[in-house]
Amino acid sequence: MKKWMRWILWGLGLMLLLTVAAVSYMVATGQHGSRPVGFQTIRVPDPKGPPLTVGIWYPTDAAEWPMLLGLAVQWAAADSPVVGKALPLVVISHGQGGGIGSHVDTALALVSAGFVVAAPMHTGDNYADQSDVGGPKWFVDRARHISLTIDYMLTRWHDHASIDATRIGMFGFSAGGTTALIAIGGQPDFERLARHCAKAPEFACTFWKPGKEPLPAPATFTGDGRIKSAVIAAPGYGFAFVPDGLSNVHVPVQLWNGTADKSVPYATNVAPVAAALGDLATVRRVPKAGHFSFLVPCGLIGPPLLCHDAKGFDRTAFHKTFNAAIVAFFDAKLAKH
Repeated sequence: MKKWMRWILWGLGLMLLLTVAAVSYMVATGQHGSRPVGFQTIRVPDPKGPPLTVGIWYPTDAAEWPMLLGLAVQWAAADSPVVGKALPLVVISHGQGGGIGSHVDTALALVSAGFVVAAPMHTGDNYADQSDVGGPKWFVDRARHISLTIDYMLTRWHDHASIDATRIGMFGFSAGGTTALIAIGGQPDFERLARHCAKAPEFACTFWKPGKEPLPAPATFTGDGRIKSAVIAAPGYGFAFVPDGLSNVHVPVQLWNGTADKSVPYATNVAPVAAALGDLATVRRVPKAGHFSFLVPCGLIGPPLLCHDAKGFDRTAFHKTFNAAIVAFFDAKLAKH
């Protein structure tokens, strides 16, 4: 056999070995629920735009298989039957530039505790399309997507009869946290942006695009009274909700913040929201956690910006505590009466 042929075969063998090793690692470290989880993606019609892609997780008794979703591998049973009745629903709103897999481990933890989870991928603000970011429709449409998803889950999803319409919660991260505040009744005043960003510039200020169209007025935003509680991590634009933009919020909120979060500073975002909500809010500050520490722990390959945490911070270990606290909160706040 010619020498060059041996080198080709050796190279192909090495590539095969590395591929098998990588796949084996991803499967072995994939995200698991403590109980079998079903998963499917659907398309929800939107009368004001293209259909929403929505990921749905739910209890099942079918066999699970590994599947790649965003930055992680999850173990789930695709399009399997739903198990259970009168199940509470939690809707997840991802951060700016995210997708339906941004919080897959949190979804799996909730489903393992008996919840149905629905996560829309916000059109105009996701990893593939950010055309609405910084424009007048940005948060107006994000909040509308949440209501559209709830509508669909309660009336048109093929297993909608398995959901208890009186027990609906919401989880939101970063821009999804802002979305959650709006969905539970908050009315941000984005006219404060210019004044705030002039005296205290922060990362959130960089997203808004100057243009001819005016920023949305507070009255433009409408909440969804079906949402009975919310978990909000690192919400942006907290300063836009004070002094009275949260006066119409009457549901309990669990607020999370990382002490190493340089993108969404505590003093101008979580702190004013917590102060405005008063007894409705429970604040959980996480030592050494950065802004992206609330995203699903990354798999074998992931962008450093989203996957790297501060030295000494273990995202995988933190998420066990994080997810357990979220489940306990929704268990208590969405309990049957």
